[in-house]
Amino acid sequence: MSNVNESCWSGNGSAGVLTCLLLAWEDWAGLGNLEDYLSFLEYLLWVFTPLAIVFILPFLIVILLYLSILFLHVYKRKNQLREAYSNNLWDGARKTLATLWDGHGAIWHGYEIHGLEKIPDEGPALIVYYHGAIPIDYYYFLASVIIQKGRTCHSVADHFLFKVPGFKLLLEVFSVMHGPQEECVKALRCGHLLGISPGGVREALFSDETYPLVWGKRKGFAQVAIDSKVPIIPMFTQNVREGFRSLGTLRFFRWVYERFRLPIAPVYGGFPVKFRTYLGDPIPYDPKLTAAELAEKVQAAVQALIDRHQKIPGNILRALLERFHTRPKAEYSGMHLGPVLHSLGLMLYYPVGISQHCGGSTGLGKKLAEESVLCASTA
Repeated sequence: MSNVNESCWSGNGSAGVLTCLLLAWEDWAGLGNLEDYLSFLEYLLWVFTPLAIVFILPFLIVILLYLSILFLHVYKRKNQLREAYSNNLWDGARKTLATLWDGHGAIWHGYEIHGLEKIPDEGPALIVYYHGAIPIDYYYFLASVIIQKGRTCHSVADHFLFKVPGFKLLLEVFSVMHGPQEECVKALRCGHLLGISPGGVREALFSDETYPLVWGKRKGFAQVAIDSKVPIIPMFTQNVREGFRSLGTLRFFRWVYERFRLPIAPVYGGFPVKFRTYLGDPIPYDPKLTAAELAEKVQAAVQALIDRHQKIPGNILRALLERFHTRPKAEYSGMHLGPVLHSLGLMLYYPVGISQHCGGSTGLGKKLAEESVLCASTA
């Protein structure tokens, strides 16, 4: 081939014109390096496939939401003749979707809910919860209330959710409102349950694996409870930040939200970590408390649930391992996962955790295997 190239470029006529044109086109297109290009593309595919997966999984939740909406539209058309004769047209649809989401939670997250008996079988109550990057744990909670309590919990959502194409029917069927205090008080006075996250979108975007409550000085939810004279039930889901995480802590996305109120920070994850929802003791109505005092009391109650049930900082691998055992957080201080994780080849994330479990400090220069042996010997 090199002789043919030399013949073409020397112009001695030993190589045909067509052959020279083909060789010139091959050089121009870079086909001679095609094997190198394919190897490079294979390397890029190997590097970016895991990254693509963790950003694609959150979109699967959105797809599931739209499938729910599609089901509601089909259900509505199928039963339109019965609509004039039934006041509970959507009960079957709600229970069907609740079963769907409850099954998803059980399979993908091994979802558990502790303290559901604190939700009254009848009468109003205000449920105040910590907001994850995607509040999928709250969807599972709503499903559990529908299935086990036979009640629909009304919810407060951010304004932007009502602007998402196609979501109107879903929000109406599940009694979601955008949150004027008057509407919240009305729902509670009518005897409904109402769920609200004081942190809202801000907490979803800007909280992280250390689980800070991003409530600011918000006290509207407390004023709603006072005006309605209802108890407040605090709620928190263990590992919710390990299931989905947000890049909202990056300065650019925070600036966009503060400037334009656009929650465009990418969310990644969808990891099948263990979810456990904990409901705290109800905080009864007390006419002596002001809205600010009640808000502070509720915040302390939610923070107590976080402190009691969440290992800080949250860790995705540890949360995944919790799918295989049922030890509560209190027992983690006495167990040493270092040797187990080492055998699984997962020791890259664990030097800090090993140091904490051993009760001392470990330098970065020490070998992870030595640290595992040390922890095992001190267990």
